[in-house]
Amino acid sequence: MVSQHPPVPPAASGLPVAQRLRHWLRRSPRLARLLRRMARNAQQTLPGTSRLLMLAGLQQPGPDLAEYQRWLRRHGTLSASERAAMLQAVAGLSDPPCISVVMPVYNAPEAFLRAALESVETQLYPHWQLCIADDASTAPHVQAVLQAAAARDRRIQVVRRPRNGHISAATNSALALAGGSHVALMDHDDLLAPDALFHVALEIRRHPDVTLIFTDEDKIDGQGRRYDLYAKPGWSPELLLQQNLVSHLGVYRRDLLERLGGLREGFEGSQDWDLALRSAALAGPGQIRHIPRPLYHWRQGAGTESFSEGALERCASRGRQAVQAHLGHRREAGAQVVPHADLPGWSRILHPLPQPVPRVSLILAGEPDPARLEALLAGTDYPDVEVLPTGAASASPPAGGAGAGVGALRRAAEAASGEVLLLLAPGLMPAEPDWLRELVSLALRPGVGAAGAALAGPDGRLRHAGYVLGAGGALVGENPLIRGLGLGNPGYAGQFRLVRDVVAVSGEAMAIRRALYLERGEADAGPAPWADLDLGLRLREAGLRNLWTPYATLIGAPDPQGGPAADPALRAAAEAMLRARWGRALEQDPFYSPLLDLRDGHRLRAPPPWREEGPHD
Repeated sequence: MVSQHPPVPPAASGLPVAQRLRHWLRRSPRLARLLRRMARNAQQTLPGTSRLLMLAGLQQPGPDLAEYQRWLRRHGTLSASERAAMLQAVAGLSDPPCISVVMPVYNAPEAFLRAALESVETQLYPHWQLCIADDASTAPHVQAVLQAAAARDRRIQVVRRPRNGHISAATNSALALAGGSHVALMDHDDLLAPDALFHVALEIRRHPDVTLIFTDEDKIDGQGRRYDLYAKPGWSPELLLQQNLVSHLGVYRRDLLERLGGLREGFEGSQDWDLALRSAALAGPGQIRHIPRPLYHWRQGAGTESFSEGALERCASRGRQAVQAHLGHRREAGAQVVPHADLPGWSRILHPLPQPVPRVSLILAGEPDPARLEALLAGTDYPDVEVLPTGAASASPPAGGAGAGVGALRRAAEAASGEVLLLLAPGLMPAEPDWLRELVSLALRPGVGAAGAALAGPDGRLRHAGYVLGAGGALVGENPLIRGLGLGNPGYAGQFRLVRDVVAVSGEAMAIRRALYLERGEADAGPAPWADLDLGLRLREAGLRNLWTPYATLIGAPDPQGGPAADPALRAAAEAMLRARWGRALEQDPFYSPLLDLRDGHRLRAPPPWREEGPHD
């Protein structure tokens, strides 16, 4: 038998070019700074620049500057009636929570420091306390500005440290002044939206046991222009391991911070990431909430002494240190945290396989073509694989479980001898030989239900990266942000180069523990053509997480006839069954921002009305 790796489609060959470009940019900081400025003002760039920026990883798909500016004109300023309604709502609160805003200060530029203080003083929600620690600033204006602020408002308290201790020590000094039930972390040159604490207070009132709240954020330049919105997903434990998902605005229960001992020294640069990881480890179900509004404006270009900016690699190293410690706490000490190859400042987690390596039962739909099966196995470096064809394909489509009926898959699973099942649709070929190792390592992690691969068409463009559920119960088979993206493009906020929590993964390439599949998988035909989505929801109902990974990529065309999913009657029956079974669980995807349009992820939607908005957890 002659073995050879499957061919990589032409479009996928652009990936090494992108990697080389990012390598050159790391070696040329001046060019990187120039391109970042161009990305910030994307509407002024020359034709073709967007493609260059995307290859460089400096401009990613999603809402661009022009779209965000349009959104800000519609939704970025509170009207007089909105302000009045919010003030009336605050007046009607019984026992309103006090929120302590904690701010370490060191040599902040005077104009930016004054603006930061003003953004707190002008909050629509009045029940706040501003706790400031001056970390032995040498600039004479700092103490003058802070003392004047404390003199004009009793809610502002200031302590001056006798010696500089850097951001963790200074934050802890400010935290010692806090008396509120919850603490919001703020840098000395950033801005809060006028309604930031109002929305935080409402979330606390809705969920009194909340321990951690995080909001969306954007950036602001020296001229006050807002850009680079991060419309975050809901709470995603996996994403927090690779980037500081909480970041700004992060709000914590004060008693939790006291229990943790505040911020840890030695993690400067990523001290808030370390705090979010430690806080999340102690949070119970539903105690972490996301507010899908950009309520924090992160200052850029404030100078080298700003706490908001610094040496990227030093901060990234401290972040990896924090994640490594967190994984050890979760008894995943064998996992290795390494720098992300494509996304500077973020991480990748390498999870080792147990020894001996567990057997994988590869369940293929129908009777596989011998030549393609040989090529598939030759392109896979996993050492222990058994192949179990399901026989002739039944009426279920690939999305319903690798092209075979759920009953046929279950019979194959019952006959399997492997600890892990790999459900695979016919015609898919791996882009890299270690794809199966990646899927198995994720499927065997504690608390994980199913692990799914990235699926690309023969043209090298992504066609499935985990399911996304739509508002009002509409079913969306693909993430709207992948449309038109080639392999290697990081996607919006880097999400397609990061392992992500998703509601469900595609049954075309799904790894799951055999025992778990036999326990949670359907014995009947299920709601085809979405049996895999139904399985994902069943796993989540059991308290398990489903993970999608870009590090296992399979290439191949879907059924050219559309399969049974193209049959309107079958599709309607399947959707009705899903709605009857899952109800409101289908109405909002917890891992897709409510601000991103479900038809086109490059467009933004209006934020939910604050009187009606529910938590996005």
